[in-house]
Amino acid sequence: MATKKVIAICQSGGHFVTNKDGLLAYTDGDAYAIDIDQNTSMSDFRAELAENFGFSWETMTLKYFLPGNKKTLITISKEKDFKRMVSFSADAPNVEIFVLPEEPDARNVSNMPASRSSRTTTSEAVVPVVSAGDVVMGDDITTNDYHIDMGIMPDESSPLPCDFVLTDEKQHVKPAQQWENTITGVDQRFNSFTEFRDALHKYSIAHGFTYKYKKNDSHRVSVKCKAQGCPWRITASRLSTTQLICIKKMNPRHTCERAVVKAGYRATKGWVGSIIKEKLKAFPDYKPKDIAEDIKREYGIQLNYSQAWRAKEIAREQLQGSYKEAYSQLPFFCEKIKETNPGSIATFMTKEDSSFHRLFISFYASISGFRQGCRPLLFLDSAVLNSKYQGVMLVATAPDAEDGIFPVAFAVVDSETEENWVWFLENLKVALADSRRITFVADFQNGLKNALPLVFGDGHHHAYCLRHLAEKLNMDLKAQFSHEARRFMLNDFYAAAYATQPEGYYRSLENIKSISPDAYAWVIESEPHHWANALFEGDRYNHMNSTFGIDFYSWVSEAHELPITQMIDELRAKLMQSIYTRQVQSREWVVTTLTPTNEEKLQKETELARSLQVSALHNSLFEVHGESINIVDINQCDCDCKQWRLTGLPCSHAIAVIECSEKSPYEYCSRYFTLESYRFMYAESINPVPNGMMMMTMVEEPPIDGVVSVTPPPMRRTPGRPKSKQVEPIDMIKRQLQCSNCKGLGHNKKTCKAMS
Repeated sequence: MATKKVIAICQSGGHFVTNKDGLLAYTDGDAYAIDIDQNTSMSDFRAELAENFGFSWETMTLKYFLPGNKKTLITISKEKDFKRMVSFSADAPNVEIFVLPEEPDARNVSNMPASRSSRTTTSEAVVPVVSAGDVVMGDDITTNDYHIDMGIMPDESSPLPCDFVLTDEKQHVKPAQQWENTITGVDQRFNSFTEFRDALHKYSIAHGFTYKYKKNDSHRVSVKCKAQGCPWRITASRLSTTQLICIKKMNPRHTCERAVVKAGYRATKGWVGSIIKEKLKAFPDYKPKDIAEDIKREYGIQLNYSQAWRAKEIAREQLQGSYKEAYSQLPFFCEKIKETNPGSIATFMTKEDSSFHRLFISFYASISGFRQGCRPLLFLDSAVLNSKYQGVMLVATAPDAEDGIFPVAFAVVDSETEENWVWFLENLKVALADSRRITFVADFQNGLKNALPLVFGDGHHHAYCLRHLAEKLNMDLKAQFSHEARRFMLNDFYAAAYATQPEGYYRSLENIKSISPDAYAWVIESEPHHWANALFEGDRYNHMNSTFGIDFYSWVSEAHELPITQMIDELRAKLMQSIYTRQVQSREWVVTTLTPTNEEKLQKETELARSLQVSALHNSLFEVHGESINIVDINQCDCDCKQWRLTGLPCSHAIAVIECSEKSPYEYCSRYFTLESYRFMYAESINPVPNGMMMMTMVEEPPIDGVVSVTPPPMRRTPGRPKSKQVEPIDMIKRQLQCSNCKGLGHNKKTCKAMS
């Protein structure tokens, strides 16, 4: 399949200039247009550029602008960067790529009229090259042990221009040329002192000097070069009767020598965050390791992993908003959900100290969809949030007629406890207000076993999730039995769970007992009437595992690091898109009684029914002959094969009886599998809600009566990589070490004590 072509406008031989609005523009030089796509390799691209521009591809540097951002240049240094650039520009008509040949001698003479390099012509300028291997980052970054990389050593008594390039011994790195004109001189204006300080910081890096504050307050900022005796000065203060900041005085002349440059640079995490912000916006998976590599290559500053990680957190907060402010917006956010989606439930609770405790959300479209078209079947699951303040998400999902995921409600709580499950289920019960007897497929641990009967009483069925149960069985037996023994017992356990007849269930249990009476006792104590088909009294429609919550967590995993209001809004957007997509799909289906998947299932059973023989017994009972003999009770919608009751669709035996009675099989299908119910389920839509970033820009609204200000929970994410619980897959059991001498477990023949 052909991939979309992108036109790369490749330019070289010109130079960058900064416009009055701070945007960069590339002037002069030559340009060539080259078609690229995802199949284009970086080496082929560089070879074509070298041929067009007439210089070696080994000495060229490639840079490009992010779409819509003419302030930040992104360097293409490896194949991965090139593919990212092609992918990111796929929707744009073209992408500008700037080809910059690397010079053997570092030259960075500013073209500013009043720049410090104006004392020396380009041909006369001697540019010291600073080793970046010793550049470190803390509160301040200092450069030490400079390495002069020049053919002729200059006279120590003569002053040197302060422009230099930070580099390591293997590859020299050019400073941020786009920052050379961030400070232009007297009468330049800024919106705030913060903006001025940021511009000054970038200017000092671009021109290779350090500075210190003489005065730094809310009225005036005065700065001097840190080198003793150097006359460079700048003063900025507030412009009278305005909020603007204006440069009032500036002496652009430097006389400092190269030795005093050892004072170094201040590169705080906030500064690095501001540098990487735009790239992080374009590439959310921008890794700290890549950040450190890019900062070293672009600016000659060495960061360790934790410093790059903290800078990424600062940049993320600048892009997404403050985590702390997101909690304070919860009262307003919940009100907006109910205002924009009438009938929805959005409620939260705080602790005594006003810190966040828990949040419950259920949109009206989900509530109405469950009532109108869903089977009385809900899956309960939980997922740990890898966010700044941790937390756990509790989820209630339902299957639609096509067994697609339909989120009904979700909550964010501080931890998974029985108390939080009870609170979640109480809100869920109020939201649904459903008189049907609901079957819950869920785990039996972490408080759910007690919470469900406490809230729903006898009006529910609790089907244990078979996956969780099998994992617990496997872990409990791991230390006692060999690999082969556990494999046989797990196979028999699954056979007992899926058996539709009591005979098959008890036969599988006897197989387990023959291997281990202890394992048999474990199974009996696990309350089989909550998980075995042959004993379970509710309708679980053959859904044995609560995997729908895992599917929902795939949505959460894309947004769990966002501030809480934005995370909820991201889930709302995904749910809104899912509902809309299925609305459109259902309108395009061929009009039939059942949904496409269920129509196909029914037709397969109908084909099987044609070879069966039916004999009437009495009243509504029939005997069906085929490979086996089955009894069908047409009035009770039951067959002794139990497939009709388990799935909600007539089995082949039932269809044979129905057709003999000259009736339609569709009359005996569950109404939840009809196309009409499916469309009712997705009839309502979810409307947009003002998100956290929009709230911050809106006019401040009056406080909501009776609602306290919400603060973040006290428990924060611990430093380091999150530790995930590794659960051994039940279908890939690791073989346990077994001694070939004594047949014991946990050791081999060499270490066997029986041999000694």
